[in-house]
Amino acid sequence: MKTILATAIALAVLQSPQLFAQTTIRANEQKFENETMQNPYLKNRWDNKKTSAPFFEQRIVEGDTVIVSIRTMQVNVNDAASNIVDDAGNEPSIAIDINDTLHIAIGWRQFDNIASNFRQAGWSYSSDGGLTWNMSIIDEGVFRSDPVLDYDLQGNFYYNSLTPYPDWECDVYKSTDGGATWDEGTYAYGGDKQWMAIDRTNGVGSGNIYAIWSADYSACIPGNFTRSTDGNLSYESCDHVEAEPYYGMPAVDADGYLYVVGGGTSSTLTVTRSLNAQIPGATIEWDDPVNVDLDGSLSGWQDINPEGLIGQANIDIDRSGGPGHGNIYVLAPVDPYTGPDDADISFAKSTDGGLTWSDPIWINDEKNDGNTHWFGTMSVAPNGRIDVIWLDTRDGGGDDYSALYYSYSVDQGDTWSENMKLSPSFDPHVGYPSQNKMGDYFDMTSDDKGAHLAWANTLNGEEDVYYSRILLTEAAIVNIDASTVASIAITPNPGSGIFYISGVVDANEITVVNLVGDIIMTQAVNGSQASIDLTNFADGIYFIKIAFGDGRYYTKRFIKQ
Repeated sequence: MKTILATAIALAVLQSPQLFAQTTIRANEQKFENETMQNPYLKNRWDNKKTSAPFFEQRIVEGDTVIVSIRTMQVNVNDAASNIVDDAGNEPSIAIDINDTLHIAIGWRQFDNIASNFRQAGWSYSSDGGLTWNMSIIDEGVFRSDPVLDYDLQGNFYYNSLTPYPDWECDVYKSTDGGATWDEGTYAYGGDKQWMAIDRTNGVGSGNIYAIWSADYSACIPGNFTRSTDGNLSYESCDHVEAEPYYGMPAVDADGYLYVVGGGTSSTLTVTRSLNAQIPGATIEWDDPVNVDLDGSLSGWQDINPEGLIGQANIDIDRSGGPGHGNIYVLAPVDPYTGPDDADISFAKSTDGGLTWSDPIWINDEKNDGNTHWFGTMSVAPNGRIDVIWLDTRDGGGDDYSALYYSYSVDQGDTWSENMKLSPSFDPHVGYPSQNKMGDYFDMTSDDKGAHLAWANTLNGEEDVYYSRILLTEAAIVNIDASTVASIAITPNPGSGIFYISGVVDANEITVVNLVGDIIMTQAVNGSQASIDLTNFADGIYFIKIAFGDGRYYTKRFIKQ
């Protein structure tokens, strides 16, 4: 009888790719459960004194519809802003003060010595918009993992950190000074692959903190959810979310409704909603979970990331007040049910509060090419633009070398921009910290200018943590005929102070924008030539937008040096 039952289960698994994937990922989670201390702490073998130059890059990618600039800087650096040799960091998460965006904090798993998988709660903060960073450790000497950061309306930062001792528990630390210092932390139950979201509405739940995690590895089995309604002073006893979503996250919409996405029991993903979780003291009620088909399954333990995921499930919501207001978006890197790709970036949306979902859309524009598109990460800007980044092996020459790619949508996910390569390719297998993976996720948050990304890579020959500021400048040419474009010139370029713009006889306005998206100058145009004076501005790359009226404009890059 046992043999017959086992055979029946095996046949069902083989006949259902969804069930096979769900069974496989849970089996691998148990096989490779790595959120436990397998090695003792080892200090850096060079006592943090051996250093090298950190990786830094600034690049501009001119696409068909947009110019994208990206500045990438290493975050886990010493006081002299140098890379520490033979340490490692991964699984970064980011928080930004929405009242003063110069203040940014990033947390990650910090490995002081790559000969040990002992990790701590690393963090770094910036007070100048990501130009410089200050690194330290929370709760130094304690084994910690799975960092998740978020922020509230007042600009306070929160750092959710997992320790499996004594019993898969999480602590949430609070910073009221832009991540420069943190309090002693608040016990928040928790479990493996926890994720956190904070209510930033002005409603009854404003400031509520919600956390979801895997029910298989929990401080309160089968509990997998908690909330704080008192600003992180305390967390309520565990609740149980149906379908037990795993490898996902929560999100809060403009009305304070809470949504949770993750791997489910019968399909690729499941989304569950609570309308009353925002109400302090209320017994939380959960709607029935809804399955979301992404034409593939959450996956991991592939050659490209042998002991980790290919990424988590993402959920975010349009809070713009525009045509997509209230839309719910789900994205994940999935192992497709058909085709040769090991992973593709799949997206779906709901326009009715999560009750029904669109057919999936592939974000990577190279499909069935045998490449891997992994660590897909999504965030929605206040103006409704959807940003997506991922790692992509299409330029890797047939091996696992990966580069950062980006695409965006301004029509609620119906169409997407071309895929744009935003980094050099790198070997993701370099610098493993006695654990064969580059973590399990990245994290990103968007504003109207672009995106703030926390990610890991090996561009300096080691596994380290980086901050990238991704900025969008409007399309280079919109409704301008070729002869007009040919007549426009900026001289000198490069130049040191005064620049002359010719061929603008029909233009009515010139706007100058710096590389971080700030408008530094706007002036009217009279005649066929104009001039701008940047003598008192910093050297660097600038963009000039020449507006001709009726929606016509031309954007051109120039350099002051």
